[in-house]
Amino acid sequence: MGLIILGIFLVLFLLGFPVVYAILIPSAIYVLLEGLPLGLMGQRVTYALDSFPLVAVPIFIFVGNLMNQSGITDRIFHFANTLVGRAPGGLAQVNIFSSLIFSGMSGASLADVGGLGKIEIEAMKKRGYGAPFSAAVTASSAVVGPIFPPSIPLIVYGSVTSVSIVQLLLAGIVPALICIVLLMITAALLALRHDMPRAERWPTLMELNRALIPALPALLAPVLMISGMLMGLFTPTEAAAVTAAYVVFISAVLYRELTWSHLMFSLLATLRTTSAILIIVAAAAMFGWILSVEQIPQRFATFILQISHEPLVLLLIANLIFLVAGIFLDSTTATLLIVPIVAPPMVLAGVDPVHLGIVCIFNLMIGLLTPPMGLSLFLVSSIAKVSLRQLLKALIPFYIPLVATLAIITFAADLVLWLPSFMR
Repeated sequence: MGLIILGIFLVLFLLGFPVVYAILIPSAIYVLLEGLPLGLMGQRVTYALDSFPLVAVPIFIFVGNLMNQSGITDRIFHFANTLVGRAPGGLAQVNIFSSLIFSGMSGASLADVGGLGKIEIEAMKKRGYGAPFSAAVTASSAVVGPIFPPSIPLIVYGSVTSVSIVQLLLAGIVPALICIVLLMITAALLALRHDMPRAERWPTLMELNRALIPALPALLAPVLMISGMLMGLFTPTEAAAVTAAYVVFISAVLYRELTWSHLMFSLLATLRTTSAILIIVAAAAMFGWILSVEQIPQRFATFILQISHEPLVLLLIANLIFLVAGIFLDSTTATLLIVPIVAPPMVLAGVDPVHLGIVCIFNLMIGLLTPPMGLSLFLVSSIAKVSLRQLLKALIPFYIPLVATLAIITFAADLVLWLPSFMR
């Protein structure tokens, strides 16, 4: 019966049903065929949402929306432009560097693309960069958002697997920095090859200081959050609340650009996004329970452990599974449906659950840049006003640093687990 339910889900999904319906319909069929009370569905759905770690998700979404509304993104972009605008690639380097700063406050790829991405693409087009190249840089650098803390996908992964969310967030720092460096090298090589524009000179110390001072309060937000978690002052959920309060404070008191209309717009946008995420969480919890009852995870564990007991081989298998899953499913759905099946046998065979989490989520983030479910692709394409074909062609060189980062974090477990080791 479990395999039949999985089959119905895949058929509905391929037919174009919204993912929530594709999950709930086979779940309801199972409940009816097994003669279970319908109230069971409500119970499982409610139980899934009764999670303290998940409270961090809407809070970080709110932070990202608020930054886009209150002028913080403009200051981040101006500082990044002053700092690295002279480097080969100019605004392409600014785009990548800004994404790292922004991701330290929002934790979401689409928030980066929808907010900072608009500013970056328009600025690059005005300076003479091609629209497809500008869009490709924006889309590839936004992958860093869900890896560098605070990471909403890592929070969801931690809530599903009961792995320490603090350790997961800390484990994302080094891979994110590696990815940024490789993306910046790629942008520099492309810029030198095609003689792309850049700033006429490096900034003076006074110019750098003038750009830093307005941006400094925003730059301190990720430092506040990461240091607070490292020192044990607050949990990731509490860190989300602290970051939100801090962003409201600097927007209203220091920058004085936060208005009631900005606040209400941010709250409504957060409500819409959170509803879309949590309804999938709730539906997937019911579906996951059915798969558990039908012993699908146990069968998969037996199958996977017949292939190999070597952690590295199992990590390579996980790469393949989640890279393919990211192409067809959004990251939240893939995490909720696949991780509970894949993770247990791999952890049992000796794969570190924190290392596995980073590998899984990074694969799913690459899925944001691959059709047919490339959500970042479609959003960037509409912002830059370029065709999907043009965007994919411009993205080809940027897949190289992303895959290289994936290879590094797969084979170099010590790099990924370096910071989390302080929490153990």
